[in-house]
Amino acid sequence: MGRSLPRRKVLLMAGLGVLGVTAVGVPVAIALTRTPTLTGHTATVGSVAFSPDGTTLATGSQNGEVWLWDVDSGETIAAFTDYDGTVVSVAFSPDGRTLAACGESDGAVRLWDVASRETIAAFTGRTDLVWSMAFSPDGTTLATGGNARTAQLWDVAGRTATATLTGLTGTVLSVAFSPDGATVAVGSSDHAEGTVRLWDVAGRTTTATAIPTGTGTVDSVAFSPDGTTLATGGREENSSPSRGVVRLWDVAGRTATATLAGHAGAVMSVAFSPDGTTLATGSLDRTARLWNVDSGTTVATFTGHAGAVMSVAFSPDGTTLATGSKDDTAKLWRIP
Repeated sequence: MGRSLPRRKVLLMAGLGVLGVTAVGVPVAIALTRTPTLTGHTATVGSVAFSPDGTTLATGSQNGEVWLWDVDSGETIAAFTDYDGTVVSVAFSPDGRTLAACGESDGAVRLWDVASRETIAAFTGRTDLVWSMAFSPDGTTLATGGNARTAQLWDVAGRTATATLTGLTGTVLSVAFSPDGATVAVGSSDHAEGTVRLWDVAGRTTTATAIPTGTGTVDSVAFSPDGTTLATGGREENSSPSRGVVRLWDVAGRTATATLAGHAGAVMSVAFSPDGTTLATGSLDRTARLWNVDSGTTVATFTGHAGAVMSVAFSPDGTTLATGSKDDTAKLWRIP
């Protein structure tokens, strides 16, 4: 279903959507370009993901559809409409041949062959809504987490669960593999302390090292490309309205190294740039931001969405940021 979108570029200066901040905190205008808004979904675009070669963007919507878009032209190139339920997360396998989606209330995770557009498998061992999933760097394992307050590891080839992390006190909202594949970070909604747990993959244990983040929920987690830093995004449980909280953690020391303040709403998504120097965040305050990881300062703010920004993703070359929103659209932002 190839919906054609006219290609255009809009220069966004400080008062029109993008605000830069120097290392000493002085606001400056920076020139970014926004490609056409990707329209067509009829419900919240809760997840965006680039293919490993950067040519394709996948979007998942709460109306149960997954679309593929040509990044250069902004045109749809495929639509998967056989998913029975809300899509809350989409992910490409590391080799780009497989696309996964989760969100069905029966716990199924569906896999499609990207080339043929055919369904190739469904993981059906869970019986709860799956909020998050991630492929291991080598593509052999899939991590999932959901309403049942557990995280699971799955053998992709065998379509079977190989380990379950138990003992969690809240819904698992986010999972992420470390770059070496040795660890899975698990973020949850255990409101007392907003805990992230680091799970040893090789050990296949039922427990994990807990890091209390001091926030009400941990909606998103991401490892830096070198694996030394973990980013968490969430919300302050007792603030009204709920303020966003972004923290950076030293993985080895299990200690917070920075708190990135600025979002007026819960932070739903975090993502590192490929070179690890920049962190992208998406928030219920309808904005996405770019942060300098070393200084902890905001270097750009994107204000083009009419609804909460639910997902952010960098292209593999780091030149484009994709955002998905409650306004039923996705956007591609070119980063110079």
